[in-house]
Amino acid sequence: MTTTVEVVHAKQNVEELTGLNLPAPTLDHTEDGFVRVRGARENNLRNVNLDVPRDAIVAFTGVSGSGKSSLAFGTIYAEAQRRFFESVAPYARRLIQQGHNPKVEQISGLPPAVALQQRRGTATSRSTVGTVTTLSNSLRMLFSRAGSYPAGAAPLDSDAFSPNTAAGACPECHGLGTAHTVSEASLVPDATLSIRDGAIAAWPGAWQGKNLRDILTHLGYNVDVPWQELPRKERDWILFTEEQPVVEVTPQRDRVAKPYKGRFWSARSYVMHTLLDSKSPAMRDKVLRFMETGPCPRCGGTGLRPEALAVTFAGHTISGLNAVPMAELAEIIRPTTTLATAGTASRQQSSESNEVAVAITRDLLQRINVLLELGLGYLALGRATPTLSPGEMQRLRIATQLRSGLFGVIYVLDEPSAGLHPADAEPLLAVLDQLKSSGNSVFVVEHNMDMVRRADWLVDVGPRAGEDGGEVLYSGPVQGLEAVAGSVTRPFLFPGGPPATKVDADAATTKGVPREAARWLELRDVSRHNLRHLDASFPLGVLTAVTGVSGSGKSTLVSRVLADVAGAALRPGAGTGPAPEEPEEDVEDGSGPLSVGHIAGLELIDRLVKVDQKPIGRTPRSNLATYTGLFDAVRKEFAATQAARARGFGAGRFSFNVAGGRCETCQGEGFVAVELLFLPGSYGPCPECHGSRYNPETMKVTYQGRNIAEVLGMTVNAAAGFLAGLPAAARSLQTLQEVGLGYLRLGQPATELSGGEAQRIKLATELQRARRGHTLYLLDEPTTGLHPADVQLLMAQLNRLVDAGNTVIVVEHAMDVVAGADWVMDLGPAGGDAGGTIVAAGDPAAVARSRNSRTAPYLAAALHARSGSKDR
Repeated sequence: MTTTVEVVHAKQNVEELTGLNLPAPTLDHTEDGFVRVRGARENNLRNVNLDVPRDAIVAFTGVSGSGKSSLAFGTIYAEAQRRFFESVAPYARRLIQQGHNPKVEQISGLPPAVALQQRRGTATSRSTVGTVTTLSNSLRMLFSRAGSYPAGAAPLDSDAFSPNTAAGACPECHGLGTAHTVSEASLVPDATLSIRDGAIAAWPGAWQGKNLRDILTHLGYNVDVPWQELPRKERDWILFTEEQPVVEVTPQRDRVAKPYKGRFWSARSYVMHTLLDSKSPAMRDKVLRFMETGPCPRCGGTGLRPEALAVTFAGHTISGLNAVPMAELAEIIRPTTTLATAGTASRQQSSESNEVAVAITRDLLQRINVLLELGLGYLALGRATPTLSPGEMQRLRIATQLRSGLFGVIYVLDEPSAGLHPADAEPLLAVLDQLKSSGNSVFVVEHNMDMVRRADWLVDVGPRAGEDGGEVLYSGPVQGLEAVAGSVTRPFLFPGGPPATKVDADAATTKGVPREAARWLELRDVSRHNLRHLDASFPLGVLTAVTGVSGSGKSTLVSRVLADVAGAALRPGAGTGPAPEEPEEDVEDGSGPLSVGHIAGLELIDRLVKVDQKPIGRTPRSNLATYTGLFDAVRKEFAATQAARARGFGAGRFSFNVAGGRCETCQGEGFVAVELLFLPGSYGPCPECHGSRYNPETMKVTYQGRNIAEVLGMTVNAAAGFLAGLPAAARSLQTLQEVGLGYLRLGQPATELSGGEAQRIKLATELQRARRGHTLYLLDEPTTGLHPADVQLLMAQLNRLVDAGNTVIVVEHAMDVVAGADWVMDLGPAGGDAGGTIVAAGDPAAVARSRNSRTAPYLAAALHARSGSKDR
């Protein structure tokens, strides 16, 4: 048997002979059933050593920024991914998006890993629930091989039933199902006007509009009678013709001007040409007002060709089955699964009872049942993924993995309970148990204490965030954490004992009697998605929590209906957020437009702010300092120093986004791409500025002994003391600390921030503004990604907004937040078509007593826990 010492000596001999630096030998620990991590230094991890069992559910806990994700995803999963890619041919590796090599000395006993992280759906309407789960492929095959075809029709390939293929896409809308068109009503909003008086509002103004009018006059059209009195044939030609006649025009009312050749454009041609070719955003926005968007008239909004829509199964077209909730789809195909297989039936026969139909429907039903167990039965296969929450997307991927049949794999999940009502958590736990019983390991980064209690093993990281975190406080069976006094997680996992520190005790203080509203915002006869003729009343000047099971309609009511109605009613320029953001495509799922019968109380609102979890920027150039505006104050202070004035440096010199002070080698990004011949490109620190982003001349200027790059490298906590003398910066830093983001670096790129961190940055940016009351704040699941200790900080800031005379409405599943609200509106009773109604409304205690609410028992338990905490 070869000893470790002999192996090391052999390695040294090979290095001496070949000059190769070989990796140190490692001893595998696969036989003892543990994954062993040694010397993990990713992000803020402090040389962490960790042993966690395989074939178990392991929960990673800790406050936001403590390092738990760096350990689970950035180290364990990243190393498993790296090892997999090393087994792939170098040429093939170029075609795969690869992660980074983790900073860790050694990991042993590590099987292959699959990561299921929190991320929003692909921002395209062509991505749907059916395509993500691949259920659409099976459904298309069902229609192709077992559908009922019209007499004499030839069988169609499965691609003919997809709007995303050339064979299946409607030629009019190219498979999108939506047509952008113009009509006489959109081009001519006031038919009582004449052409001379501006009846064709879509035409350009000034000289161009006068030119088109003069051309019409020379063509013999009457431009002085009301538009509605012109013959239909003339109106259609003026608005929609593709002809572009060129005539010699003598300008009217201008005796000096010379004749010229003028080309005519119909109103539709002008609008389309401007949209396609104009480089002016203002011009495109102007003509967009004359466009009408709706279902494609050729395919009825299905995106499919007529021959595909003529095929049916169980009396439904494929577009019809794509539109129904999966729970209903399961019932439609269930009768076919119970039929005896045809045995000798020809596979070419298009019969709904042949063996192909039975086989496909059975497989479909089994896969749909997994989604039903995860509480996603209210979703339709045709639902566009941009309309899904990150929690819904992750559960769809979990269901797909459950059917993959893999074993011996580590599944690393990021908050699988995110977006789940407590009533929906039990089925999720059953699915995780099923993954484990199939021979897999399940590692979850989780903040839901109910989920953590059900784990087999617990890894608590902390004690705090950022530089104050990065240590494994405890690793072992869940119950053992109760003895770890320094854990911030402990008091939430084991309520009844004292908080971990005085800071936690101060944060845990709660307000007493719920506030009462003096005024109300009322919406009547609301219809949108599964909301049908709903009446909803929101109290103003208080904190309202809107609850309900997944798919009950709460996000539709708050984030879409209320946001749209309030935003439209505000005066121009009132704003809808704390800072300008890049627009995000708002993709509908085909459930119909918004309809509101009556609105009252909007005059009591001066401003609307949606604090969501969308990124604060899409490139590394956007960061915490630039988004909050504090970097402007810092740059001005640097420009005011004697060294900067002597060199003639202004504030722009200290921006890494413009030429002048930035490093031109990396264009101020701090890193450069490294191209390798047969391997995928990589990134490394800029060889010129070494990641500082600035050129040497700029960094010679210092403020209190620090250059601009060193200031950007500071954490919020460190900068709060360093920049205490700058009121504008100090105010921003204080609010960032108050929402629990003291661990973030000022220059931390926006692309490295989680959704929860982005949301709290937006909230802090809003809190630093000197505004007084009458603002409506809308938040959709603000506790996603937050540790219970961070939730307490968030609640303190939301209550601060309410105390200033504002209204805060949150869509929330965390019962601790709901119990601390002034008013609760619970939607249900179930999801999808079985939801969309208000089953209970009132203060938390009143809703907790409701017999119709699925939220009530969980809310009652949370209220009981809060009362016990106050007694202590």
